[in-house]
Amino acid sequence: MCSITGFFNNDNAMEHTLQALEITKNRGLDGIGISTENGIYLAENVTSLEFDPEISKRNTLGHRLHSMVNFVLQPIVYSGKIVANCEIYNWKELAEKYDLEAENDTDLLIKLIEKQVFDAGNNSISPADIMQVIDQILREVIGVYAFAYWLDDTVYLARDIVGIKPLWYSNSGGFAFASEKKALARTGFTDIKELNPREILAYNIGKDCREKYNREFFFITPQHEGSIAELEKHMKELLENAVSIRMPDEKFGILFSGGLDSTIIAHMCKLMGKKPGIDFTCYTAGLSEVQLPPDVEYSRMMAEELGLDLKVKSIGLDEVETYLKDVVPLVEDTNVPKVGVALTMYAACVAAKEDDIRVMFSGSGADEVFAGYDRHKRSTDISRDCYADVLKIYEKNTYRDDVVSMNNNIELRVPYLDKRFVDYCLKIPPQYKINDEQNKLILRLLADEIGVPAQVSQRRKQAAQYGSRFDKAIGKLAKKSGYRTKTEYLKQFYGQPNLKLGVLFSSGKDSNYAMHIMQQQNYAIECLITIKSQNQDSYMFHTPNIDLARLQAEAMGMPLIEELTLGEKEKELDDMKNAIIRAKNEFGIEGIVTGALYSNYQRERIERVCDELGLKAFSPLWHIDQEKEMHQLLDIGFEFIFSSVAAYGLNKSWVGRIIEEKDIDKLVKLNEKIGLNVAGEGGEFESFVTDGPMYHKKIEIREMEVIERDEYTANVVITNAVLVDKE
Repeated sequence: MCSITGFFNNDNAMEHTLQALEITKNRGLDGIGISTENGIYLAENVTSLEFDPEISKRNTLGHRLHSMVNFVLQPIVYSGKIVANCEIYNWKELAEKYDLEAENDTDLLIKLIEKQVFDAGNNSISPADIMQVIDQILREVIGVYAFAYWLDDTVYLARDIVGIKPLWYSNSGGFAFASEKKALARTGFTDIKELNPREILAYNIGKDCREKYNREFFFITPQHEGSIAELEKHMKELLENAVSIRMPDEKFGILFSGGLDSTIIAHMCKLMGKKPGIDFTCYTAGLSEVQLPPDVEYSRMMAEELGLDLKVKSIGLDEVETYLKDVVPLVEDTNVPKVGVALTMYAACVAAKEDDIRVMFSGSGADEVFAGYDRHKRSTDISRDCYADVLKIYEKNTYRDDVVSMNNNIELRVPYLDKRFVDYCLKIPPQYKINDEQNKLILRLLADEIGVPAQVSQRRKQAAQYGSRFDKAIGKLAKKSGYRTKTEYLKQFYGQPNLKLGVLFSSGKDSNYAMHIMQQQNYAIECLITIKSQNQDSYMFHTPNIDLARLQAEAMGMPLIEELTLGEKEKELDDMKNAIIRAKNEFGIEGIVTGALYSNYQRERIERVCDELGLKAFSPLWHIDQEKEMHQLLDIGFEFIFSSVAAYGLNKSWVGRIIEEKDIDKLVKLNEKIGLNVAGEGGEFESFVTDGPMYHKKIEIREMEVIERDEYTANVVITNAVLVDKE
C-alpha cells in the first residue's frame, strides 16, 4: 500500500516529514509527495523534490506511493488535502452512485467527503459534523484504509473498522501521525498511540486540541437462523466475493501453510483461475535444519493435490538470526509468538519479492472469527469471545503483518477480515463453530464443499511459528548464545520494552501472575493500580485483605496507585477509570494488565475503559487451563494462601496456610467430583500472595483471624504482616 505521515504545530515539520518518509520508504517506491498550508510538492523520489524557501513549513502532510490503481501522486488537494494508504474495492461503484469522476480510490474518497460537506451549502460546518460525514461515507466503503484529511484548521484521521491498515499519532510537541510507530519515535515524539479503528480523530491546529467521534462496530446478535448448511452456503458466497474483489490485475502471491485457512483461499483462487488473467504462486517458509517442518510438508502435499504453483523458502539457523535482526525492529516487539509468526511471514515475503510479487493474500482472521484457537475450547461464551478477538486483532496481529509485508514492498490482502464477511460470521451460532472435538466447524464444511482434501479440511490448527519450526530455531539460537529465555535473546534486537504498562492489582494470585508474564515478555511494569471497594460483594474487584496490596507493592519495589470506591455496580468503573488516568498521567502507561481468566463481565468493562483512554488491555491468563495455571504458579516460585473459601468441599482448614501441590491435586479431584473451579474462577476461593519471582522481599504473616461463617465458608483477616528478607 503506501506510507502516510503528517506533522503540525512543529517548527521542524518539514524535516520530520522527510525523515518519517525515509524510515518508511519500503511502504511506497513509486513516488513521493509533501503538502504544506499553501504548497504541494510531488516527485518520483526525494532528491527530485524542490521546495519554495519562503513557504511556511510548520504544518505538513507526507506520502509515499505504492501504486495499484492508476498512478496518482499524493497529497491530493482540492478544498482540503488528503493522504491515504488505502485499497477501496468498490470505488468505481461509489463514483457512479454519487456521480463523481475520480482517477482512483483516494481521489474518490476526498471528492466524496467534500461533496457531502460542501453540497450541504454550509461553509461553517463543525469538525464534529465532518467526522459524522466521514463515518457515514466509510459505512459504504468496502476495503481497507488509513487516511488523513486536512481542511482549514483541522486534520481528520480514520482507518478501516477492523484496523488492517495501521495509523499512529502523538500529541507531544505539536501533533504528528504516521503509518508506523517507529517513524514517530525516531523523530523524537513520545506518548505515541495507535488510532483506535472505532474512532475518528480530529485535531484542531489553532487550538492544539483533539476531539473524537465513536464509530459503530459489529454485532453478535441477532444470531442467524437456519441449518449449518444454509448458513455455510451464504458464508461461502461472501468469502468468494471477498477473494474475488481483492484480486489484482497482476500476478499475486498467497501466504500458504497447507492449513485450512490458506488452503481455502488458494483453492478458491484456483477455481476462479479458470477465468483469464488470474495467476498466482503460493509461498511457504520453514527451517531447513530439522525434520521437514509440518507446514512445508502439507504445503507440498496440497500443491500437488490441487495443482498449485508453490515456492518454498527454506532457511538455516544462521540465516534465521540474520532475519531476526530485521524482523524484531520491524514489529517493534520481542513477544516470542509474535516474532515467530512475523519471521515465518517475512521469509515467505522475501521469496515473493524475489519474484516481483506486489500483492499477497493471507488467511489471517479466520481463527478469530471461527473460534480457531485452543483457548476457545474453554470459552463460556464463544460469540462474545470471537467478537472480542476481532475487536482487538488490530493490537495483536494486523500491525505485525502489515509492517512485515510492506517492508518487502508487498501489500497484504485478508479476505477473512472483509467487513461484510466478518459482520455475517460473528452472528453464526456458536454450535456451528466449535464442539468438544473440533473447531471452525462451518469453515471445515465449506472446505469440504469446494473440494479441499480431508487431510487438510480436518487438520488441527498449528500456529505458524510451530508449523515452520521457527519457534524451535529461536529457542536453539537463544541456548547457543547463552540466554536463559527466548525473550532475553530477542531483546538484543530491540533494546527497549514493548510497552509501558500498569497492573490492575488485587493482591491475589491472578493479577500477580499476569504481571509476571508480561514482565517476562519484555513489557515494562510502571505501577500497580489497586481499587479498594467498600462493597464486599463487588462485581469487579477483589476485597479480602486489599489493604495489604501496599505491602506487596513495597516488596516488589513498585509504585502503587490506590483508589477508593463504594463498589456500586457500574459506578465503580468511574473510580477505576480515575485511577487509570492517574497512572497514565504520572507514569506514562500505554496499557493495562488484568488477571482475568474467564469473566467477560470484568474483561469487557476494563477494555471499554481502556478504549476510552487510548490504552491497550492485556489479559495474558484469558482462558488458561485452570489446573495448569495453579501448577505453574508453584513451579515458578509463587507462594500464596487462600484468604477466603465459599464452596462445597472446602472449609476453614483451607484458609491462612501456604498452598502446596497436594492441595492442587485435591482441588482437581473436587473438580472431577463436583465441578469446582480449580483456580477459584467461580468464586470458590480468593487468594493472597506472600512471595513471587518479582518480589525482592517476602511477606511474613504473623497474626491473622480465621472467621468461619458456616461449614463451607470462611475467611481470614490478616492483622499483622511484615516484610522479611528472602533466603
